[in-house]
Amino acid sequence: MAQDLRLPSIDGLRAFEASARLGSFERAADELDLGASAIAKRVATVEELLGTALFARGTKPLQLTPSGREYLQQVKGALQLLAAMPLHRRAVQRSQRLRVLAPPTFARQILVPRLASFSAAHAQIELELQLSVPYAEPATAQADVEVRYGEVDAAAPQVLLCEQVLPLAAPALLARLPPLRRPADLARAPLLRTPLQPWTPWFRAAGLDWPEPAEGPKLLDLGLTLEAAVSGQGIALARPALARPWLAAGSLLAPLAQRAWPTQHYQLLTHGDADAVRPFADWLRALCADELAAAEEELSRRR
Repeated sequence: MAQDLRLPSIDGLRAFEASARLGSFERAADELDLGASAIAKRVATVEELLGTALFARGTKPLQLTPSGREYLQQVKGALQLLAAMPLHRRAVQRSQRLRVLAPPTFARQILVPRLASFSAAHAQIELELQLSVPYAEPATAQADVEVRYGEVDAAAPQVLLCEQVLPLAAPALLARLPPLRRPADLARAPLLRTPLQPWTPWFRAAGLDWPEPAEGPKLLDLGLTLEAAVSGQGIALARPALARPWLAAGSLLAPLAQRAWPTQHYQLLTHGDADAVRPFADWLRALCADELAAAEEELSRRR
């Protein structure tokens, strides 16, 4: 004689098992990323299908009925068998999204080449990197972490890449110029201009009362300024950490040892209290410290 086989949904069985294990619909809802009312409805659907109550209503924590205890043992085994099947398993979705806003040169020279190390250590964080543009309209993107470039005291706790700037030039350009033995010799050299890294603080540190250079194109990006220096268009006043790949390759050299503190620095700003903010901020500070040390090593090696 044929039997009337009635099977509950997998979602209903998972709602029942989680509620029984955790003792409430609310905690089951948190685990399954649903509302408590949805969990209760799924359990009620299973009870209606079975024709028996699985929980004693009105008790906290939830109490299983005798039928519920028996059914739970059977459901556990069935769910464990289903979960063990390889085709039912998939990579866990990253649960934490982190939005990072950074200036172009910092992103390209510091962040992007080393992002793989952060992702490997924090696979649960989905990082979204956006670029901010100097001198454009204020950024409208909402960021959890922001690297901002602007005027700030070098000793401020939020400063990243706390380093002095110095002139950097391509070997081909230096070969065409008279020897640069002291700061005043730059009077015979083309100086690259960018309002993001003015020359005046360096001039004053070198004992020169010169005004800002007034000839040549004005570049509104530090990376473009470095690229212009690499191509031999002029001498750039730059941060060694940003120029480290070119220093390591010998594409840029430091003809003068004179350095100066710039007035603008990269700053680390955090917005909100997302769980992913602190590990990224800690990682970024450590990364910048490593970059500073590596840049100093390159400069020492090239002297």
